[in-house]
Amino acid sequence: MWMPRWAASVAVIFLVSAPPSQAQLVVFDPNNYAQNVLTAARELQQINNQILSLGNQAQMLINQAKNLASLPYSSLTQLQQSIQRTQDLLKQAQRLAYDVQQINRAFATTYAPAKANATAQDLVNNAQSRWQTSVAALQDALKVQAGVVGNLDAVRSQSAALVTASQGATGALQVTQAGNQILALQAQQLADLTAAVAAQGRAQSLDTAQRAAAQDQGREQLRRFLTPGQGYQPSNVQMFH
Repeated sequence: MWMPRWAASVAVIFLVSAPPSQAQLVVFDPNNYAQNVLTAARELQQINNQILSLGNQAQMLINQAKNLASLPYSSLTQLQQSIQRTQDLLKQAQRLAYDVQQINRAFATTYAPAKANATAQDLVNNAQSRWQTSVAALQDALKVQAGVVGNLDAVRSQSAALVTASQGATGALQVTQAGNQILALQAQQLADLTAAVAAQGRAQSLDTAQRAAAQDQGREQLRRFLTPGQGYQPSNVQMFH
């Protein structure tokens, strides 16, 4: 059956149930319906894209928060305490300590070459003072070495804690802080090593200086013994307490 072109857009005609005098027709336009569905689909896709973008932004903020999170473990207090203990031991150095002016005065008097006009008692007093200083320096070196060895337990526990913290780090800041604390721990070990070397070097230097001064004093005493004149006069001398 032939249908006019203007009627092609009308696909379905519904007859609404009503009395014959009030009958109404509802017209369904498929083109308009398809356009509305396509528009709704586009809007839904835009909403999905916005949701995905918000999700990405939220994940980015979470990652930034992780990167800015501080490391929960800090070894700074323990490191400072270890360094302070070593410094306290160095400050306890007896007699001729780590002081340039004090060292200069000692080598200008006690460790100076024996003078020809010095009395025998002065020579004995200087020798006794040098010997006591050498013994004190050896004791100080042993104390510092004992303190350094005592710090090894703290170094071991701190190293284990820092390695565990670095392995469990969740962000860049935590990784950096763990690395910095490990470097600080190594610096503390180097400080202990420096202190031990300095204390041992001080003891060796004072012992060497004591021997050199003793040799010079021995030459002076031999010169006096061999000098013609009054000759040797025996006397009671107390060398060491």
